[in-house]
Amino acid sequence: MELQGSCHCGKTGFTVISHTPCPFAHCFCSICRKTDGGSGSAINIMGDYNTLKVRGKEFIKEYRAIRDPDTGELCGNMRYFCGECGCHLYGYCAEYKDCVYPLASAIDTPLPKVDPVKDSIYIMNDYRAEWVNIPAGAKHVFPQYPDISLHDWHVNNKRLIN
Repeated sequence: MELQGSCHCGKTGFTVISHTPCPFAHCFCSICRKTDGGSGSAINIMGDYNTLKVRGKEFIKEYRAIRDPDTGELCGNMRYFCGECGCHLYGYCAEYKDCVYPLASAIDTPLPKVDPVKDSIYIMNDYRAEWVNIPAGAKHVFPQYPDISLHDWHVNNKRLIN
């Protein structure tokens, strides 16, 4: 499925092919919470990095967060934003060089719906802001990272798109 995304001011945009377009994973880590805004979480989906086409590259800014303030260790994920309006567009991690992680909030293409109680997962819950509510009865709440990948979740739930 081709996904089209953009920032708020329209100076940047992108397209990417995704076989895993369901916006299901809400990450509450401090980095996602602070850089995404909104619900206090980032909802990443996965795309094929080799198909990523970016418009307005001259406006794109990069941010690499500090993972551990005590040691200064940097996060492996590089975050890409519009330098004009500040919209977080996608992330990239060299460790997973074939993948790019657009934020669901940046996608303009209609995305498949998921049930926030039975399908969505809520990760890094140990870092969730107190004011953020997880839906009552949510079945998949993890204090840290789960034991399932974006790809495997889509396969297990028969949501992988070829």
